[in-house]
This record gives sequence, C-alpha cells and structure tokens, in this order.
Amino acid sequence: MAVIISLAGSQLWCHGLRSRHYTLTLSREKQLKRAHICGGVCVGRSMRIWGSENPKAVKIVMHVADHHQMDGDVTHGVHKDLGSLPKPLSISDIVAASDNGAKVRISYKGIPGSYSEDAAIKAYPNCEMVPCNDYEEAFKAVELWLADKVIIPIENTSGGSIHRNYDLLLRHRLHIVGEVQLATNLSLLALPGVRTEYLKRVLSHSQALELSDSFLTKLGVARENVDDTAGAAQIIASKGLYDAGAIASIRAAEIYGLDVLAEQIQDDSKIISRYLVLARDPIIPKTDKLFKTSIVFTLDEGPGVLFKALAVFALRDISLTKIESRPQRNRPLRVVDDSNTGTAKYFDYLFYVDFEASMSEPRAQTALGHLQEIAPFLRVLGCYPMDTTI
Repeated sequence: MAVIISLAGSQLWCHGLRSRHYTLTLSREKQLKRAHICGGVCVGRSMRIWGSENPKAVKIVMHVADHHQMDGDVTHGVHKDLGSLPKPLSISDIVAASDNGAKVRISYKGIPGSYSEDAAIKAYPNCEMVPCNDYEEAFKAVELWLADKVIIPIENTSGGSIHRNYDLLLRHRLHIVGEVQLATNLSLLALPGVRTEYLKRVLSHSQALELSDSFLTKLGVARENVDDTAGAAQIIASKGLYDAGAIASIRAAEIYGLDVLAEQIQDDSKIISRYLVLARDPIIPKTDKLFKTSIVFTLDEGPGVLFKALAVFALRDISLTKIESRPQRNRPLRVVDDSNTGTAKYFDYLFYVDFEASMSEPRAQTALGHLQEIAPFLRVLGCYPMDTTI
C-alpha cells in the first residue's frame, strides 16, 4: 500500500518528533538536502523522495506493509493504529500553528532593553530573545539553528535606510517573513534620585544622540557614543554614574532600574522605525491579507533601463513602497573604456524594491517574469504580511 502526498509550492511541512515541525525546502540545488523529513520517521520499509520536471512540485511515497504482514507481526516496525502516526500539516494546520502563540527564538543585535527587542516582542509576544554582538552574528545565529528568526532595523522616518543591513540581505540566504513598524520613544534615563540639572554628560548610540540634538543642546551636556541605547542604560546602572544620563527606551529603564527624566526628547515628534524578520525558510504567501514582496535585481547599462524595469509594476497597477540602490561590492567601479586617457567611471548598482502584492497573485508573478527578461540578476528576498499597526 502506498500513501502519496503531492504539494505544488516551495515547501512541504510535516510533523516531526517531539511535536517539532520540519520543512523541506525545494530548490534546483538542494531538492534532497533535507531527506530527514518527519524527523527521520519512515513509515514501513522505505520512503522515497523525488522531484518532477517542475522544481516546485514534489511527491512523497511512503510504502507501508500489506495488511496481512501487519497482523500479529511487530518486527516490521508498523503500528496497527495508523491514526497515531505523524501526518503532514495541511494549510489550515499551518495557519492554526501561528508563531504568535509559539515560543520562537529571535536573534537581534544588542542587549535586553534595545529597540530591536521591543520590535520582536511586538511581533512575537511569547518569543525567547537571543542577543548578539552585531548584525552578522544575528544572521549566523539563524543559519546555525541557534535561533529561529532574526530581526533587524532596515529604515526609519528620520535617518532613512540602514545600508549595512541591505548588504546583509544579499549576503545571507535567509528569507523575509515579516515586518514590524515601531514608534520610537527616545527617553532620558538616570539613576534613581538624580535630577536633570545634575547631569554633565549623556550616553547613547550616535543616531539617538543626533536625533535628540535640540534637547541635548538646550540641556548643555557632553555627548558620549556607545554601541547601542540599551548599552548606555546598562553602563549607567552598572557603574553607578550619578553625573551621567542615557538615551534609551522605557523598557531599558525598567530592566536596569533607572528613572525616566523625560520622554519623547527626539527632534521629530514621531519617528517610525521599520524592522524586517527573516527566517531560514519562506512562508506560504496568501491573498487573505495585505502582503508585501521584496526583491533585488541588477540592470545592464543603457538609456531608460531603470524606467523599463519599474514600468513592469506600473503596467499591472502594483504600488512600489520602497526603492533603494546600492553599489555592488564585487565590482564597485567600471572603466568606461580601455583607454588610459579615459577617466570616466561609474558604479554598478543593485536595486532593492518593495511592492504591495503577494507572490500568490498572477499579476505579481507576471511582473517578475517580465522583469527577469531585462534584469541579468533577480532574487526574491521574501513575501510577507504588511504591518499596518504602529
């Protein structure tokens, strides 16, 4: 007897041992990389996995012994009650097992009390945090299975894009599975009993100090840069600095036992920061809610090539929410000609684009197919639900 399961898509989900979920990600390069599906559980004597001509389709055949072999014979390793065996997850099962109720591990740059941690808690209230020294380590934590997801800031309404993290999106093979919008509340913190007029210096991340320039200028204090805002609060608390304050979050004040002397001290009354959540495997795009897709591509030189690339979205009424260009690090400069007298040089650029559409929509698939005709390189970074809350 054979049980055949067929799924057209990029992933197959199944139950594994100890109620863990295992995912088989299908690609041209790694169709058989994770043959330990269902946690290595094989029903019956054999299990075969193969791909069809369509690399996005897969069939799994689990051969089960005949009924007469099962009766009274336990040596074949097949339990009589087939209903107790692990079963592949259906789409409804996946939706029901949302990460909102799961204890997912989220890696981030910084220490407890950072704004990245606040963003992670907003997206996954029951998550377990994995602090890292830098963004590179946070990405590697997911790749090495030390964390399930990584959260990174990508832009804010005051300082703009965080270019370092755009480079990391391309350097690592993780997929964007969500976004988080967070209103930033820069607050002045100090040890209990310390008043604002006692402060001679303020510690924080360089960007937080810059965003609070008017407040700090009026206060007339020295400014000291540290690695992150929560780190500034930790230094004040651990060293007992009565003449220093920190610019950090309200949560950092609670964690490190500091008083909040002032809130919303940033020059812009409302700063919105946008974070991306990335995981080892993509999520299944749907159309029941607003989805966003992020891509990166390159273009050959020539007049109007960028216009042609963006037109593939306009022709299908797809709204672009973000476009960012970054020079390629492997070819930062290109000489126009081979002449020694020619000095004109220019950068080769990567173009990052976010657009409002799900990859499950035919218009999005058609647009990317059209773009691929003129783009030498195209990669989908992720398709994920939009965060419309602040």
